[in-house]
Amino acid sequence: MTDQAEKVMSTFRLLPSLSECHHLSSNSFDSRRLMRWQGGGSEADRPTRWRAEWMGEGHWPKSEFPSGYPGAPVLSRRLAESFGDDLAAAGRLVPVDIEGAKDDEYFLYLVERVVDCLDTRRSSKPKRSGEIKKAVFLPERLPVDLPAFRLPQFPRAVQWNGWAADRLIELTGDQIEARLLWSEDPTAVPHADPWGI
Repeated sequence: MTDQAEKVMSTFRLLPSLSECHHLSSNSFDSRRLMRWQGGGSEADRPTRWRAEWMGEGHWPKSEFPSGYPGAPVLSRRLAESFGDDLAAAGRLVPVDIEGAKDDEYFLYLVERVVDCLDTRRSSKPKRSGEIKKAVFLPERLPVDLPAFRLPQFPRAVQWNGWAADRLIELTGDQIEARLLWSEDPTAVPHADPWGI
């Protein structure tokens, strides 16, 4: 983990950028099962494998962060190995079975840690889906030691701490779009629609 004493606390939604790269489309059954588990479902719904298929033009390279689904970040083997033990602090890696791709090694990052750190008085009211358009976090409760976490108010979305977002962007260049959700820096401007497509 990066030394938090020198860093401004911030949180992000990460998704693949619009660069010309292959992205993964998740199996709909697996996606529904993941959402049930994230919403408080049984252990039987916890994913142990994740099925997906590549989408994009044949000559495009494969993204190392290929999933835009808010609750299902997917990492290449290289990204997962670059993080080492930091990822294990918040969850586990689940193998991705990619249709027709035998040598592609990718992992769903199943974020298990749910942390109640939202300032509900200053945040926007959650939509029926749980989506929170404007999030304000309580700095004293923000789990800065974790790369990512989920909120009890919006359990189907992964929130990334700034240091982890910075590391992923450094490793992938223009393959990741980082949308600012919140920062303790009052001059920072959060994304207007962080959970939109």
